[in-house]
Amino acid sequence: MKNKIILEKQQQAISILKEKNIDLWLIFVRESSTMRDPILEIIVGTNVTWQSAFLINSNGDRTAIIGSLDVANMKTVGTFENIEGYVKSVREPLLNYLNKYKPKKIAINYSTNSNLADGLTYGMFLILNKMLEGTEFKERLISSEEIISALRGRKSKAEIEFIKSAIVETEKIFDEVTKFLKAGLSEKDVAEFILSKVEVKGFELAWDKDHCPAVFTGPNSAGAHAGPTNSIIEKGHILNIDFGIKYNGYCSDMQRTWYFLRDDETEAPENVKKGFEVLRDSIQKAKEKIKPGVAGCEVDDVSRNYIKENGFDEYQHGLGHQLGRSAHDGGGGLFPRWERYGNLPFLEIEVGQVFTIEPRLFVKDHGIVTMEEIITVTENGCEYLSHPQRELWLIK
Repeated sequence: MKNKIILEKQQQAISILKEKNIDLWLIFVRESSTMRDPILEIIVGTNVTWQSAFLINSNGDRTAIIGSLDVANMKTVGTFENIEGYVKSVREPLLNYLNKYKPKKIAINYSTNSNLADGLTYGMFLILNKMLEGTEFKERLISSEEIISALRGRKSKAEIEFIKSAIVETEKIFDEVTKFLKAGLSEKDVAEFILSKVEVKGFELAWDKDHCPAVFTGPNSAGAHAGPTNSIIEKGHILNIDFGIKYNGYCSDMQRTWYFLRDDETEAPENVKKGFEVLRDSIQKAKEKIKPGVAGCEVDDVSRNYIKENGFDEYQHGLGHQLGRSAHDGGGGLFPRWERYGNLPFLEIEVGQVFTIEPRLFVKDHGIVTMEEIITVTENGCEYLSHPQRELWLIK
């Protein structure tokens, strides 16, 4: 199944090259097990040792020029139809290929906006330029950012099914967490319970273990992306958890919120309920805004403005990001117009993309309310892949 998806993504890449009027995509790597271009898992499916050129041509040709001792493994992997091994230097076979097809636009993996399209190291960039010295091809190099953004973003039906499977398993673990929770536990206790379930089920984590899961209790909890601490869950606290798994190579990334009732309470205080309802409704309003052709920043505007209009401070991050092989996938996102996001907030949403929607707000004296839902973009709008949290989960 892994190779089947890689072959599907290669064909998709060829279509994207034609769409973008780019002749050739050159993925140039070496020692990729230690310095890995993120696109390799999607387009190649294995690592190489020596300087290697993976070439996707708009005419449909797919060629790998690799060190001779990597050839047998590449043939076993079976993701490239044409494999050429070399002994002394990749230069000659690469120049022969370029002279044969004479591409006018050659996309290479650098980007100022997207880390996932910035896999070509500076050293390899210098090597490539030296190899192309004296040829017309040196002046034909462009960024592959548009290719990679589209390729990672436009999920196939099989990819979406894998993401849905990861979501289902994540939701099962959240259900188990709800049964486990009680006042007196620490954030680390909750995280260790979750990690034990992940280990038993044989899943990978969607991001680094030091903050997956992230667990936050009460009004003095750490900010987003911090790891769990020894802080104790108390009655009157809001608790939220940010957690995801990687299952069959695809990720989930979800957040859920609980409130711990005090002894004299049968429901959450009014300000906690208001915070939850505003947060929940801001997600729904953002979902209703999402459709192909809308810029991501316009969706962020909807949720951010609704939260501010209801008397809460705005969240200090983007509303949502793409999800797929990585927890933070694709290029464009549901981001505000902040310099740190470059041009990504202004990219238009496309059919097949999968996004999280994850605003947050702070309720004084109780803690942070946040949910993170997952949607996929359809022809006319979007649909939930996760089952949205509609009610505040209460712990007695």
